[in-house]
Amino acid sequence: MLVLTRKLGESIAIDDHIKIVVVQIKGKQVRLGIQAPKETKIHREEVYTAIREQNQQAVNAPAEMGRVSKVLKG
Repeated sequence: MLVLTRKLGESIAIDDHIKIVVVQIKGKQVRLGIQAPKETKIHREEVYTAIREQNQQAVNAPAEMGRVSKVLKG
């Protein structure tokens, strides 16, 4: 993990297309602004984790439906 120190108004560049700017520092919270192409997906980690879990459940759903169908036909 790369750890950087930035002050209010300073930024971090990722490749040529993504820029992260420190917009506000208030107590223990830091507000970041992210400039990236529209096709770049950006989520808070807890939202990203929930999306991944739902996607995994959706992948498993057809197998579960097949088991339920067999039980109902049985």
